Amino acid sequence: MTTIAQNLQLVRARIAAACQAAGRDPASVRLLAVSKTFDADAVIEAVSAGQYAFGENYVAEGVDKILALRSCQAGTPAGGLALEWHCIGPVQSNKTRLVAEHFDWVQSVDRLKIAQRLSEQRPPHLPSLQVCLQVNVDGGANKSGLAPADVLALAQAVAQLPGLTLRGLMAIPEPAPDFVAACALHERAKALFDAINNAGVLPVPLDTLSLGMTADLEAAIHAGSTMVRVGTAIFGGR
Repeated sequence: MTTIAQNLQLVRARIAAACQAAGRDPASVRLLAVSKTFDADAVIEAVSAGQYAFGENYVAEGVDKILALRSCQAGTPAGGLALEWHCIGPVQSNKTRLVAEHFDWVQSVDRLKIAQRLSEQRPPHLPSLQVCLQVNVDGGANKSGLAPADVLALAQAVAQLPGLTLRGLMAIPEPAPDFVAACALHERAKALFDAINNAGVLPVPLDTLSLGMTADLEAAIHAGSTMVRVGTAIFGGR
């Protein structure tokens, strides 16, 4: 068993334990393996261990890996199963076409202009691009994302755009000093998620709350995350 396969086992065990502690079904939390800065061979190792969803922060690097894996995927232990690629980093206007043409999800939409460009540039033969809005839940000066007060209006606008399917919210709070403080930050995102759904103004309720990374996935799951984005604990330090 490779180190990546062993790491994936450990991360899945952490997710299961966190779900048990929170009284949740482990199947309610998806694992997104964040493969930024690691090469296609590392992704193939993860695929061999049964991981099929991957997150990339840098658009060009992600596209290179998507194309590399697409060309060799038929020979991998994925058995022909399609890999799922998530753009989780900031999206600049000059990169929207690459995202629209190659990724399956984009979790970092925080401007209507970006959403409109993704909608216009999504090739018609592809399924809808799955979208999460990035929220700056704690007002961190160095964090991307919408102010919580601005999320509902953008959600309503994005939900109307062709070629996109609005799925939920994503947040990356500032590091917290302990479990309780981390839970409190993630609970802000969960409260916003619930408030948007309870408002009843979207065509389809949000179903994805992307919270938690290597250091704080337990707190995120406790707060209600449905997807954790884990890189270091799977692939190692960068």
